[in-house]
Amino acid sequence: MKKAVTISMVVFSLAAGLWLGLSSLGMKWPGVDEAVVEKFAREANRPPQKRFIDMDQGDLLLFFFLAAGAAGGFVGGYFFRELFPPKSRRSSQDA
Repeated sequence: MKKAVTISMVVFSLAAGLWLGLSSLGMKWPGVDEAVVEKFAREANRPPQKRFIDMDQGDLLLFFFLAAGAAGGFVGGYFFRELFPPKSRRSSQDA
């Protein structure tokens, strides 16, 4: 237990330090769409078009992640016994 807490604190400290270091630089890193796809689209004389579902504004993308997590949690909980059988069933099946 102590080992898990120590490892999680080290990982958290490293992540927080990385986040603070990168946020202090104030640089905006372009995504793949901006850096690669839009560049090749402009070179091919195909200007970028407006997206069908614009997920840049608001919390729509967060809602999709929430819905997928809830669905995955429901399925994982429903089939928990099949995914992780009890040790007594596991040992009788191995023999």
